[in-house]
Amino acid sequence: MEKIRIEIDYTKCGESGKVDPRDCCKCLRACDPAVFIMHETLGVEQDPIDPQLWRITPVWNSLCTKCMKCVEVCPEKAIRVWW
Repeated sequence: MEKIRIEIDYTKCGESGKVDPRDCCKCLRACDPAVFIMHETLGVEQDPIDPQLWRITPVWNSLCTKCMKCVEVCPEKAIRVWW
């Protein structure tokens, strides 16, 4: 069984990126097996409405079907999938 790797570039989405993942969520909606979650960045105490405190994280990589929909819909091209 191949190990699938999914990487999010947080300089493009969330944290130090220019896109607030709460406004976009395209990868979350495109992923049928629900590989991603959206959560607050841990260990940072700042304004909770600051977009830099939110991130999308691939948690269940083993559920990925390699459809690449998340890569296709990301407006910032912040997602990379490889195996």
